[in-house]
Amino acid sequence: MKREIRSFVLRQGRITPSQQRALDELLPRFGIAFSNDVLSFTQAFGRKAPVILEIGSGMGETTAVLAEANPDIDYIAIEVHGPGVGSLLKKIESLALKNLRVIRHDAVEVLERMIPDQALAGIHLFFPDPWPKKRHHKRRLVQPPFAALAARKLVPRGYLHAATDWPEYAAQIDEVFSSSVFFEKQVQQHKRPITKFERRGRGLGHPVRDLLFVRRNE
Repeated sequence: MKREIRSFVLRQGRITPSQQRALDELLPRFGIAFSNDVLSFTQAFGRKAPVILEIGSGMGETTAVLAEANPDIDYIAIEVHGPGVGSLLKKIESLALKNLRVIRHDAVEVLERMIPDQALAGIHLFFPDPWPKKRHHKRRLVQPPFAALAARKLVPRGYLHAATDWPEYAAQIDEVFSSSVFFEKQVQQHKRPITKFERRGRGLGHPVRDLLFVRRNE
């Protein structure tokens, strides 16, 4: 997936002392450094288990809840923003989660270079940046090349679960994956925790839409 435009911008968000401590002390323990070498899930987690990748884990609420509720599944969270990474690292420590690791890097580059083909049981894409202005739509993560990349990394019948509170972006996600030869749309949805961000959006009347697609066998 060749690209020059990234789907995120590093913002100078305020980071708390505890989040900074987590970045300094916990990222070496619970993080996985970006590399051009293919990652061994067995080495990363010390076992063989299904692996789910979350793209843009934000402050880590959803990721930590899912990892705690599903100890037989391993999770990799990808996030670039320091406060979010620090917050998630603190949750990993406080909950003593052994099945969750964090990569602080661009998600597309991680998928392209670190994730083995046909290795992921699922991909979570919860509330990606919608880039609402038309001139910025090219920055949106979900484009046909991303769908092809996701399909390459998922096991047959592996899934991609997306959620957004931006209707126009939901329509684009639906179109991209529904038109892909690699995926089939599912009616029944996977349950997921509700984040503070989503609860606030719902309170403002934002319509939240979940979309689920499964990697075809062929």
